[in-house]
Amino acid sequence: MGGFIRAWTIFLLIKLSYSGKSVDILTSSTLNTLEEEEILRVLSRNTTTSSNNFTLTDLIEHLKNETFEASNNSAKKLEINPFYDEFSEEIDREARTLLQILPAYDPGVGRVSPECKRHSDIFHQELAKFTLWALKMYDATAKIPSGLLNGNVNQFGDFDECIGVQGSEGIQGQYCLAYLELSVDESRPDLKHLHRLLHSHYAFRSNITDPGHRVPRYTIINWAVCTPASCSFKDVETSIRDTVTKYTLQTGLKVKVTVNKEMCQVKGKDPLPRETVIVSLFFLVIFALAIIAAYYDHYEIPASELLLSFSLKRNFKSLVSVERKQNDIATLHGVRAINALMLLLAHKSMALFFNPYMNRTEMSEYLGKPWTVIGRAASLYTDPFIMLSGLLTSYSFIGKLRRTGNLNIINEYFSRWIRVVPSLAALMLFCTYIIPYIGSGPQWNLVVTEHANICKRTWWRNFLFIHNYFGFESMCLTHTHHLGIDTQLFILSPLMVILLYKKPKTGSIVLTMCALISTALRYFVTYYRQLNNYVFFGTSIKQLFDTANYSYTLPAHRLTIYIVGIFLGYLLRYLPRDYKINKIALRTGWILCTIMFCCAFFGPAGMGSIDYVYNPIDAAMYNAFAPIGWCALFAWATVMYHTKNTNGWFSRFLAWKGFLITTRLSYAIYLTQFPIYFYNVGRTRSAEYFDFFKMQFNLAEFLWIVTLSITLTLLFDTPFQNIKDYLMRKSPMPEAAVKPLKRE
Repeated sequence: MGGFIRAWTIFLLIKLSYSGKSVDILTSSTLNTLEEEEILRVLSRNTTTSSNNFTLTDLIEHLKNETFEASNNSAKKLEINPFYDEFSEEIDREARTLLQILPAYDPGVGRVSPECKRHSDIFHQELAKFTLWALKMYDATAKIPSGLLNGNVNQFGDFDECIGVQGSEGIQGQYCLAYLELSVDESRPDLKHLHRLLHSHYAFRSNITDPGHRVPRYTIINWAVCTPASCSFKDVETSIRDTVTKYTLQTGLKVKVTVNKEMCQVKGKDPLPRETVIVSLFFLVIFALAIIAAYYDHYEIPASELLLSFSLKRNFKSLVSVERKQNDIATLHGVRAINALMLLLAHKSMALFFNPYMNRTEMSEYLGKPWTVIGRAASLYTDPFIMLSGLLTSYSFIGKLRRTGNLNIINEYFSRWIRVVPSLAALMLFCTYIIPYIGSGPQWNLVVTEHANICKRTWWRNFLFIHNYFGFESMCLTHTHHLGIDTQLFILSPLMVILLYKKPKTGSIVLTMCALISTALRYFVTYYRQLNNYVFFGTSIKQLFDTANYSYTLPAHRLTIYIVGIFLGYLLRYLPRDYKINKIALRTGWILCTIMFCCAFFGPAGMGSIDYVYNPIDAAMYNAFAPIGWCALFAWATVMYHTKNTNGWFSRFLAWKGFLITTRLSYAIYLTQFPIYFYNVGRTRSAEYFDFFKMQFNLAEFLWIVTLSITLTLLFDTPFQNIKDYLMRKSPMPEAAVKPLKRE
């Protein structure tokens, strides 16, 4: 029988060689190494989809490769199951049964590289013998789970088991997270209903080409496979597509498959990059400097003031001090604290959507309640910081103008630069060169390494504070877009404040007109570009990015609230501390501002319903007027408390001394929260059961944010503020920047 098969094979190969392709004819020595089942095994890879079947040339190449390897490695014994010889019959039977119930993913199917095919063949051979490394590779690949209609569609397999595989012939485990976009026949309402449940009511709508490093691709399925490392990401994409096509060919389902290069990971063996070592040493030097300075400070050893600026002892005392500075506006600290906390919760809720959940559909239904406006209205919580920036800038500038008649603009710009850059630079270095090497996980390269790579390319934009103009999806440390907006408005602030100071009536008219134009811009751009600052069910990733790029990150669109802050600073400087208004005006102000606050916060709650249909007028009204309404209550409480017109519980709460500490930490908290959120997202290895309070209020995560914020404040923020104060005391003001201003 064996001789007949060999002769038949020779005849077939010669008969088909007329096709014009140059092929190598198998010699008798080659054929001696072939067995019937080997030929059948290779040919059995062919499927009904002819475009991806083995061709005659592929078969010959495959046989040549195996023959060549066999001749060169005759002395090398494959790593196999040591129990196979003793229990071969039982293992063969059990393997057949297992693979019939749960077929193994075949990374070698379709037009993949020869090496990938060869290693795939070895994998299947050893899997059939229950060799441990092959079983691990099979086990680590995701399988179809229960709970699909409850949104349990994202399957991460076993990341650590996969990358730990070391098999025969140098085979190493490679973990790939593939993206599958599932679409259904639109004429099939039954499938459309199931599709909606699978994708958890489309909390976000996304497609396979959307950038996923900043906003989760919620309606894309993440599916993990474990393959030999010799298979490229394109090989994996081809094999998954062919496998899926085989099952969906005659159904109402269509599946697009994408595998990105960075989402295929192997166990790292490379040494740390030189940049990472240098940055690590830099942080160690700063820490050592802080310890040495604290030692000199504690024992009162004479030392340079520059060295003592880094003293941990001195800076910690400054951090926890609750003494108010002269002319401190007490309620502003509470306003910062409230909005910083709201931002923490809103940003955390966004990070949660990256993770897989066993009950993701149930989670979406739970988050379709009106009260979830707390997380959906995230854009509102940055507006008070814009208002406070304008208020403090105006308050400071007018104080200096009234006191000296001069405004040293160069010093103000320098003060601003040294206020924000050291902490920003430290965080950027840490996120770019340290964090990528201190963890791993299925989505690690997406939410950690990808951000680091963007920063390596575009870091210079952040230091010029122009990064908010280059697209939300390609921004280094995306959450720092607020710094760009605030800095650009600050650069314009001397013109606004000086105009208001010198010509109050003209300045008021001009600034009011600018605020109205900014409000109109928000309305019309939102309406005509179909934007939405409020995250509703079915918001597309494209719409979110367009909203950021065409409105949210542009200073012209945030100018309204900044000008409100300019006016508030002016009022607080000119209104006497004992200025009294009548009770009717006071109550009217409280009622009006409270109504505006509630309309801004609770008004769009209906837009969070699962059944909400997008309306551009709703979106335009919200984007144009909600920031004003949200900030109105904080502005009114600040003015009333500062002028001693009120001493109610809300104003006293905002003026609590403990908020002085949160003010000193607020910048660092703002910087550190997203890196920590993404660090935890990247390390998530499996689906969990979603429990709102357990997930949203993660105490360990919150403590890490506070700890790193304190560290950043003590090692970078406060020391450089000390250095700035020291340098500005020693250096005389440049004459060119000092101009007396006369008020008309």
